[in-house]
Amino acid sequence: MPLGSGDTDVMELIPRGEPPLYFKFPGLSRMGLPHVTTTRHCPGLAAWNDPGGPFRPELTPALAGAGLDLGRATWARQVHEAGVARGGARGGFAGAADVLVGTEAGAPLAIFTADCLAILLWDPIARALATAHVGWRGTVRGAAPAAVAALEELGAEPERLHAAIAPSIGPCCYEVDEPVIADFTRAYPSRWERWVRPTRPGHWMLDLWQANQDLLMDVGVDAARIENPRLCTACHPEVFLSYRKRDRGRLATIAALP
Repeated sequence: MPLGSGDTDVMELIPRGEPPLYFKFPGLSRMGLPHVTTTRHCPGLAAWNDPGGPFRPELTPALAGAGLDLGRATWARQVHEAGVARGGARGGFAGAADVLVGTEAGAPLAIFTADCLAILLWDPIARALATAHVGWRGTVRGAAPAAVAALEELGAEPERLHAAIAPSIGPCCYEVDEPVIADFTRAYPSRWERWVRPTRPGHWMLDLWQANQDLLMDVGVDAARIENPRLCTACHPEVFLSYRKRDRGRLATIAALP
């Protein structure tokens, strides 16, 4: 079920259900990593601070067969920074963080998005996993490299990592203004122009997919091991939720060590 985003290169994701409740990444699936990235048709996502947690009971059957025990999931209050929190065997709320790491088999790590990137990173030898929430602020603050550094502290090697970038807003739809570009200019003075396309005075289309792929490669992740389908949430309102399209729901990207 290929989904496109205009003139970008698209890697096919693996759908589950009709309409799809969630997708899986082909490479991570072949290697046996339990994971999903959900669609607007997947029920059961609540607010992170809901007293019962962010997963309502109806999500469990929706994800049946994905190998994810939501009763052991870890989640955080995402604050558009690069802070890291550790997931434990029993899961639960991990505080304010945009990167979650773990080494416990069968204990999922969950990231919530509605245009921002969700990035999965996995070292099958070190048995270390990270999930990261990365918007433009997280890109400026280096959330993706912070996730790699946190995995290195757990024994992972960047060149062994397998990465995946979930559906998120693309450069076809993501226009930013001068204050955003000013932060990118300060953070990446020799790089930022590679990631933008000028549109009208004081505005640019921003490619967070390419920016974060480049930043992962900068810290040693092999480009051949990065699954980047370049699938835009704003281009596909029939499947995804998009904050820029005034959706107020959320998508989830969840993974657990096998």
